Amino acid sequence: MQFSELVAAVRHNPSSVTIPADWGQGRATFGGLMAALQYEAMRAQVPAQRALRSLSVSFVGPVAPDVPVSFEVEVLREGKAVTQVLGRALQQGQVVTLVQGSFGAPRESSVKVQSLPALDMKPVDSCPLLPYIKGITPEFMRHLSMGWAVGALPFTGKGGREMGGWVRFAGEVKDEPLTETHVLALVDAWPPALLPLLDKPAAGSTLTWTIEFVQPQVHISTLEWCKYLAVIEHAQDGYGHVAANLWSPAGELIAISRQTVTVFG
Repeated sequence: MQFSELVAAVRHNPSSVTIPADWGQGRATFGGLMAALQYEAMRAQVPAQRALRSLSVSFVGPVAPDVPVSFEVEVLREGKAVTQVLGRALQQGQVVTLVQGSFGAPRESSVKVQSLPALDMKPVDSCPLLPYIKGITPEFMRHLSMGWAVGALPFTGKGGREMGGWVRFAGEVKDEPLTETHVLALVDAWPPALLPLLDKPAAGSTLTWTIEFVQPQVHISTLEWCKYLAVIEHAQDGYGHVAANLWSPAGELIAISRQTVTVFG
């Protein structure tokens, strides 16, 4: 089932969406997909002129494949310019993902500061692609492609603070304008930046995630490669704190991400 089909499903009936196993991540469903679908349910309750500014995501529990998920939305407050929204994804009566979103209309302001430039990366056709290998890599990776450009690969024991490269949708993805919904999947597709520091396979996952969006969003396609860079700011006792950015192919900043990740090794 393609990404666009799942988005269409949550738009049609957010109270019951069944996610197939090919979007799995270990025993759970891919967190980036869960955040994207919950955002779609929230987006439908907010006026279009109020753009998404920030999402805070907590992955409360694993989402089993092939079991219906309900995406609930509660508008907490609608002010003159900003709408605050709470989203809950439930499976079998239990909260599995919790999302708080801030949507805001543009304001008049004299303050304007350009983002820092994107990191220079070697061309994607010179980068090794992280392959989908059944039984080894997460199932959801059949739907996304990553070209490794910065840092070491997971479980090589050669990692440093930085990890990243190029990312885009793969397979029979629909060619359409890239939206915040797609960005959520692209940013979370990358493995925890701590994994290249390990010299043997171990489990790792995102505990909490905050992502901020530069508005208005750039005009690019779902078929184009975006640049991603993650930087480990601190790691200890099985938890890591990682900051990351996503840029367009031309180096325009799209989103700013921060994750608390867990690693079992």
